[in-house]
Amino acid sequence: MYYITCSLLIILVMVSVGFFTLLERKIMGYTHMRKGPNKVGYLGLFQPFSDGMKLFTKEQFYPKNSNFFIYYICPSLGLIQSLFIWLLFPYYVNCVYFNFGFLFFLCVSSLGVYSLIVCGWSSNSIYAILGCVRSISQAISYEVSLSLILLSFFLLCDSYNLINFNLMQNMSWFVVFSLPIFFCWFSCSLAETNRSPFDFSEGESELVSGFNVEYGSGGFALLFISEYASIIFMSLISCLIFLGGDFFSFMFFVKIIIICFLFVWVRCSLPRYRYDKLMYLAWKCYLPISLNYILFFVLLKLMFLYHFIL
Repeated sequence: MYYITCSLLIILVMVSVGFFTLLERKIMGYTHMRKGPNKVGYLGLFQPFSDGMKLFTKEQFYPKNSNFFIYYICPSLGLIQSLFIWLLFPYYVNCVYFNFGFLFFLCVSSLGVYSLIVCGWSSNSIYAILGCVRSISQAISYEVSLSLILLSFFLLCDSYNLINFNLMQNMSWFVVFSLPIFFCWFSCSLAETNRSPFDFSEGESELVSGFNVEYGSGGFALLFISEYASIIFMSLISCLIFLGGDFFSFMFFVKIIIICFLFVWVRCSLPRYRYDKLMYLAWKCYLPISLNYILFFVLLKLMFLYHFIL
């Protein structure tokens, strides 16, 4: 039963990635005052499947000077990493019950930089190497603030288990008294998933297409799927931490779609940041805010304990 549950989860994640790309292209189409994909099937509903078939049936090529085996296998490793983190999806039965779920999340999400390193290095292209260096420095910088934000909520809940976050928010969502840190979290999530306005790994004007510039057809499709699976999972984590986390209700999945819509909305609205401004934002803005919020949550926990003892 465990294997059936995991297989079903992976299949549903892959399907959701396809339809998330359709949602993104529709939203961007209406933002640009045009239709968006509407050719394949009714309202373009078969567009993700036709795009997948086109990508996986195209000719696979590789650069002559690349490290062939590593270059070839790296997109698969990136996809495995982004799907592996979906084990954290909170189940009571038939799947893994994590008492240290957030530690697992931090460990697995930090492994994502290795696929960026290997993709850029194995291509043996100067543009790919520049793109992966920028992506890695960006991801490492924002993981610090992301970890500290998670640590502050651990201090409040006194648990690493995702299910306990749902129980703690029965009376009030955490976003009610931590709205500033929610915006910091959302911005860090954009940077972690290489989305606009922090998509420096694929700065088209100066890097052609970043670390994945040499990948086409199936390799590009695997990198594309892993990126969008990470975006959907970051939306899931955001709902679990800040927006109630009642994962048995239909509204929980509606909230995930709303967070995914915010990812697309930001891409439609904001231009790309300057790179030094990105680093300034990580180390001079988000890091002090997250440290101050840790102190705030410690004080809040002490007040609760004091009130409970009295």
